[in-house]
Amino acid sequence: MALATGIGSMPGTDFAESLRLVMGEVGDFAFVPELPARGVPAGMIGRAVGMLESMPADLQPAGWRLASGAGVDQRRASSLLAQDLDTVEELASTHRGPFKTQVTGPLTLAATVERPRGDKVLADHGARRELAESLAAGLGDHVRSLRRRLPDADVVVQVDEPAINRVMGGGVPTASGFSRHRSIHPPEADELLRLLVDEIVAAGGRPVVHCCSDEVPVALLTGAGFTAISFDLELARPIDAWAEALESGVELWTGAIPASDASRISDAEVVRAVTTFVDRLGFAAPELGDQVVITPSCGLAGASPSWSRTALAVAHRAAESLAQG
Repeated sequence: MALATGIGSMPGTDFAESLRLVMGEVGDFAFVPELPARGVPAGMIGRAVGMLESMPADLQPAGWRLASGAGVDQRRASSLLAQDLDTVEELASTHRGPFKTQVTGPLTLAATVERPRGDKVLADHGARRELAESLAAGLGDHVRSLRRRLPDADVVVQVDEPAINRVMGGGVPTASGFSRHRSIHPPEADELLRLLVDEIVAAGGRPVVHCCSDEVPVALLTGAGFTAISFDLELARPIDAWAEALESGVELWTGAIPASDASRISDAEVVRAVTTFVDRLGFAAPELGDQVVITPSCGLAGASPSWSRTALAVAHRAAESLAQG
């Protein structure tokens, strides 16, 4: 049976209201909403910084920076996440089936967070490793906490890597803006991603990865141990790597619904787009069962409240239609 879920971010500032909306619209595959409108500590990077174990950071005008002691914003990020998990336990403690949480991946985080003396963590091989290890340790605790709160759920962890191609392609600018950081080669990228994958599995979760790029490094991501790849269907090309991923049992999370109000789409159009893509890979969509998950193309933080609700509902209806053949 095909399922539907969201990428993670949602509009608004009321976490309980957002969680109720998610649980009411996506069917069996709910997720922990991210609400960046609450401020930088509640955003994608802030969430990850709040999870770091034994690695203090503070928020500067230029963004997050590693520091000698945890700043008030890092503490606020940790506190917000803990409060949100309390609300998840209150509203979803009897949930059965998959339940997803999200975290920024080690490559994107290294390209965003600064070292204490300036420039990105990306510039330092040892710092990249330490950041990934700290993130993995904190994420393991997060997964175990979520599993205790949702004893009947299957916890899924989505690792967000929107910057992975820029990191591996040497496309991240240095602090001066006049140069670019050296590219991270596949063996190191695999090593850093595996730190998170192994910790997720050890904590009892299932690792998936989200990459909204026109050149998703499919072989790298499947090789690192991710059980599903979430991607923007409109940008993806039906190349052999996708077919090989399906054959190996990896799920394809097809981002088939626009993430903003600018472009509307019906569930019939979503089914047609997903079916066309899978057909070009040599598979029949209905036969894939739960190997296909339907999602919006990206997070819904920039969408209106009405479209965020509609997008999740369309994904759910399209998944049901796909399952019926």
